[in-house]
Amino acid sequence: MKKLITFTLLTLLMFSPVFQIQAQASDIKGHQMESDLNYWIGKNVIRADAKGNYNPNRAVTRGEFASYIARALKLPVSTKYTFKDLKANMGLTIEIQNAAGAGILSGYPDGTFKASEKITRQQMAGMMYKAMRYMDLPAQKTALKFKDSKKISANFVDAVSTAVNLNIIRGDHRKDGVYFNPKDNATIAHASAFLFRLFAAAEVLKPTEPSEPNPNEPGKPEVPSVPEVDPEVYKVSTISGGKLLPTTALYKTYEDALAAYNASSSVKAIGKNNRIIKIKSGRAFGSENPKQYTSLYSDSTLRTEVTYIQKGYEMNYIGSSENHVILEVGGLTFYAKPNEVDLVPTELVTGNSFYEVGTDGVLYHDTYNNLTKTRGVYSIGPAASSMKNGKRYTSLDGVHFDEVGTKNTITHYPYFQFQSVRQPSSYSGAELDYFITEILKDRQKTGLARYKDAPTTSKLIGLGNYLKAIEETHRVNALFILATAIHESDYGISGNSLTKNNIFGIKVFDSSPESGGTYKHPNNSVDAFINEYMNKNYANPLGGYSYGAVPGNKVVGFNVRYASDPNWGSKIAGHMWRIDTFLGKKDYKQADLGRIIYTGPVGVNVRTSPDPLSAKLFSYKQKDPGANAAFGYPVVIVDETVGSDGFKWYKVIADSNPPADYGWIRSDLIERITE
Repeated sequence: MKKLITFTLLTLLMFSPVFQIQAQASDIKGHQMESDLNYWIGKNVIRADAKGNYNPNRAVTRGEFASYIARALKLPVSTKYTFKDLKANMGLTIEIQNAAGAGILSGYPDGTFKASEKITRQQMAGMMYKAMRYMDLPAQKTALKFKDSKKISANFVDAVSTAVNLNIIRGDHRKDGVYFNPKDNATIAHASAFLFRLFAAAEVLKPTEPSEPNPNEPGKPEVPSVPEVDPEVYKVSTISGGKLLPTTALYKTYEDALAAYNASSSVKAIGKNNRIIKIKSGRAFGSENPKQYTSLYSDSTLRTEVTYIQKGYEMNYIGSSENHVILEVGGLTFYAKPNEVDLVPTELVTGNSFYEVGTDGVLYHDTYNNLTKTRGVYSIGPAASSMKNGKRYTSLDGVHFDEVGTKNTITHYPYFQFQSVRQPSSYSGAELDYFITEILKDRQKTGLARYKDAPTTSKLIGLGNYLKAIEETHRVNALFILATAIHESDYGISGNSLTKNNIFGIKVFDSSPESGGTYKHPNNSVDAFINEYMNKNYANPLGGYSYGAVPGNKVVGFNVRYASDPNWGSKIAGHMWRIDTFLGKKDYKQADLGRIIYTGPVGVNVRTSPDPLSAKLFSYKQKDPGANAAFGYPVVIVDETVGSDGFKWYKVIADSNPPADYGWIRSDLIERITE
């Protein structure tokens, strides 16, 4: 058996990236195949012309491609074949002869090789096919599905088929299908890419050593399957001219790439298969992926999902390893899969979200989506008195606001975002109906086509009395229910609302917005929202998604698990504030809000009376309050007294429904947050 040429293209190169042979010519910078070209240039396989250019888009000749293979394989010297049209002892002639001696190429019947003739794509596939046989690589063919497969010469069908099976040849993707273009001239850039994929496949398809027989078929060598994507390749990148530029060095292991990353201050990122997995500083955003959101896990094993973030939204980047990214959301540390996070070095960040206080004293959130590069703005409610108009603030949890350009941090809990939904609203059903009528007229006045018939077609019309009845029987604030319906149904005129009476987006997921539950009447949608979601899992301290009975954020409240949008809780709060403002501001700061601050190893008991020996209504399970200790369970304080143990106790609205409307918690376990 011929000796396998083990070309270790993925291993750490001999020197740090700053010492690698770099392509100085500007004619490959920014080229689609720049990294492939740079790799072979660094290996002295592809060389510059007399002017120092590499001419990536120039058609490659038969002689040039033969020389690339001879250099890449480091073929032994051979004089077995000579061609009458080549000058003896010339560098190119020797390399062509070496390739011929290895059985990789042959000449024409007249004894010529025609080195200066442009090589076609099918001829290039033919040479690579023979190179695979020289390397003793197992070759498996696949059915060709190119639109122009019939144009491939019979002599090259097996070669092209094998190259397609190994993912070396991928074709030209057009609107009407994929083409191979067999007789088109291949370019130098094409040659670099084909060779790179060939030698990468070689690492996967090394023949099984005789001493290691396949246990499944004794005596037969195992033929490993070839992945659909290129084998794992690690690169390190610098930044220049507003772009991330991979160096020519390729690394087989993350550890090798990390060594180069740590050794050079100019290196800003590590990439794996063209995805950035580590940066020295910057921002993290939810990435585009089949789920349409980024899962956030409790630890690096990535087994227990805690919450999730919508694609394009910002998170605080802490660090990363080969297999996970460490992120901070709301003062809590989470872990995510690298392929679900976009890491952007500081120098390349194009935008971020921020908060501003309007001249009306209202806090506005200006949001940024990194994928769409679009912005949006919504109002949340009155800003903290210490927040000033004209100042800009940043916050990733909607509570701790860092004033841009200063070290000043302001803590502010937007009222409706952290008020328990067990707190009843002051408004009647008739008042809620009045608001619905007027807001739909207001929507119509925007001139947007989708709101043209809103005052007569919206599924919110006439819901007021039913929402109040639900509030009384199921203890869920009617203002909150209406605000959620407005947000999820676009004021009752969304497709799911009009066709399915689904005004809460129930069972409508990011990956399938067209899906969703169907209901006989909008009232039935309200019933499902309350019984199957709020009182069963979210607002119930014994529920599966119990993080506090408030809209909240990604650390506390319904927002932790109810929606992928990290700003869902503050948007719901904004709707509640606007409804309340329109109807007379009777609900804003009606309640005294607090949060449980106990961080011990057990939960907090809520008792029937201010006595540690009294019956327990329920317990708040242990919860990480975050780095700022700001996100214990929110509560509504309605009274206080000295208990039988001599401590002050707070009477709070009970999240449970039933058995009681109120419970008691010792005051040293609660901190007031109402401003």
